[in-house]
Amino acid sequence: MRETSRTFPASNLVCSLKRRLLLAMLVLAAAACQRSVPAAKIVPVRPAPVEDLSFLQRQDVGNPITDHPWIAHVRAVDLDGDGRMDILACEAKDNQLLWLRQTAPGKFEEQVIASDLPGIVHVEAADMTGSGHLDLIVSCMGVVFPNNDKIGSIIILENDGHQHFTKHVIAENIARVTDVRAGDFNGDGKMDLAVGQFGYDQGEIQWMENLGNWQFKSHHLLDLSGTINVCVADLCGHGALDIAGVVSQQWEEIYLFQNDGKGNFTTKLLWGSTNEDYGSSGISLADLNHDGRPDIIYTNGDGFGPAVVPGPRPWHGVQWLENLGGGNFKYHRIGDLPGAYSPVGVDLDGDGNMDVVAVSAYADWDKSNPKVVSLMWFRNDGHMNFTPHILAYTPKDLITLDAADLDGNGRPVLITGGFYVYPPYVRMARISVWRRPPSP
Repeated sequence: MRETSRTFPASNLVCSLKRRLLLAMLVLAAAACQRSVPAAKIVPVRPAPVEDLSFLQRQDVGNPITDHPWIAHVRAVDLDGDGRMDILACEAKDNQLLWLRQTAPGKFEEQVIASDLPGIVHVEAADMTGSGHLDLIVSCMGVVFPNNDKIGSIIILENDGHQHFTKHVIAENIARVTDVRAGDFNGDGKMDLAVGQFGYDQGEIQWMENLGNWQFKSHHLLDLSGTINVCVADLCGHGALDIAGVVSQQWEEIYLFQNDGKGNFTTKLLWGSTNEDYGSSGISLADLNHDGRPDIIYTNGDGFGPAVVPGPRPWHGVQWLENLGGGNFKYHRIGDLPGAYSPVGVDLDGDGNMDVVAVSAYADWDKSNPKVVSLMWFRNDGHMNFTPHILAYTPKDLITLDAADLDGNGRPVLITGGFYVYPPYVRMARISVWRRPPSP
C-alpha cells in the first residue's frame, strides 16, 4: 500500500482555559509514563566498488557501427542446432531482428532474420509447434519512445528447421509490447504466451492461450501501465508455471501471478516502492542462494521518470527478492548502480556461488563524469554478501545483457548491447561479448 499524508485542522486560537488545562495534564501524564523507544534502524555498510577492468576482455561482434545503434535486447541461443551458441539481437531503430551465427569458436556472421518488426525490443526462442525447431517470439512496441496509441504487436517467426522463417502476427494494434515468454500454463500440451505491455497510460499483463493453428485467446491478469518484463517459472513449487512481472511508471511494483495448473491465476503484490521515480528497469530469475527455488533479481535504473531532469538517481541499483516458498518473497538490497539495467544471475568467476551482473545506461546525462560505470559485477561470497566489481566504463549506455557458455568450455561469457538516444555519440558499441582472458 502507498503511504498518504493526512492534514489535521489547526487549533482554534480562542481556546477555553479548561481545554488548555486538560491538554497540559495529558502532556504531563504522557511524559511521566515510561515508553519504549524504538531502536534506530541500522543501515548496513556496503563495500566500496573494486575496480576490476582486466577481469574480462571485450570483443565487438557483428557488423561495424555505421550510425548510433539501438540494440534493445540480446539473447544467446543455439538457433541452428549445430552445438555452438549464437546471438539474437533486436535493433529497434531499424526494426530488425539480427542473428549472429557462430560459425567457429569466437567467429560470428551477422544476418538479418526480419526487417519489418516495428519497434522490436525483445526476442525469445521456443519450440511453439513441437517440431523440434526453435521459433522466435518477438515483442514490438511500434515506437520506443512514449506513445499511448495501440501500435504494439506480438509476432512469432516459425522456423522450418533450416532457419527460414514464416511470420505469424499473433496480435496487433494493442498497447505497446515489451516482453513475451512461452510456457504451457493450462497443461494442454501447447505453448501459451505470457505478455507484458508497457503501453503508456494504458498497459497490461496477460496470458494468451494457444488454441492451435496460430490462434490465441487473451486472458487479462493486470491492468496497469508500465510493464517492462515478465518471467515464467514454477515460482511457488507446486509443479505449475507461474508468471512474475515488474511494472514501472508511477507504480514501481513486482507482481506474482500464481497458477493453479489449469490457467487460473491469483494475483499477488510481492513488493512496491512509494517512490514514483524509483526507476524499475528489469527483472530476471536465478537461484541465487542455491536452495532450489528461483529468486527474482531486480534493477531500478531508469532515469526517464517523472522528474524534470533525466539521468541517474541516488537510489538506483540492484536487489533480489528471495523466494521463501509458497509464493512468499523477501526483499534484499544488493548494491548501488546508477542507471542499472538488465540484471543477470551468473557464476562469473566459477567459485560455485551465483553472482549478479548488470549494465548501466544514461548515468552521465550531463556529461560531467568521465568515469561512469557501464558494466558491474556483484560478486557473491557464498553468504549472500555482494561486493561490487567495476568491469568496464566503456562502452557507455548499455541496456541489455545476457550470459551463456558461448565458447563451449564451461565458462560464462557476457553479451551486451548499446542503445544510444542522445549525442554526443561517443564511446559506443553495438554488440559485444566479454570473456575471461586465457590463463598465462
